[in-house]
Amino acid sequence: MSILSHEETTELLNTLESRFTTHPERHPGIAWSDVLTQLQADNSKLFSLAEMERTGGEPDVIQLPNGDLVFCDCSAESPTGRRSLCYDNQALAARKKNKPSGSAVAMAEQIGISILEEATYRHLQTFGMFDVKTSSWIVTPEAIRQKGGALFCDRRYDHIFVYHNGADSYYAARGFRGMLIL
Repeated sequence: MSILSHEETTELLNTLESRFTTHPERHPGIAWSDVLTQLQADNSKLFSLAEMERTGGEPDVIQLPNGDLVFCDCSAESPTGRRSLCYDNQALAARKKNKPSGSAVAMAEQIGISILEEATYRHLQTFGMFDVKTSSWIVTPEAIRQKGGALFCDRRYDHIFVYHNGADSYYAARGFRGMLIL
């Protein structure tokens, strides 16, 4: 992980605060000062947030049903800098031709974030309309993964769909959304 300069940190925090203020429906009852205090207590999370921002995720704070506060990718479509990836490195290694540049699982790990689980993806959709033109890989149960498959979601016809595909597949319109627990 890289350390952000003072200027990069200031710019990132200003961007996050502006998005937080613009979308209060995503975090009712939560004050930016509380979020900032948590970030300042563990500034190692700033690198991950900077990478989420750099790759097009537009991270913002949401509260999960269990009460956890997280920064979650809130870009309207799957983050542009995280598309055209197969699901994981096992799938990447198995692919013989036309390999993508990487995998969603490996990139999430490199950034320091978690790929959304189905329940979290559905919860995110309560805050807006996401992935109406794209799709996003989600955490895939091991039983499905062992058979070569992986799961992804999108929103079409005002409904959230969960689909399956070969884990080695990749498309220009499929990426992944991530989250970072505060």
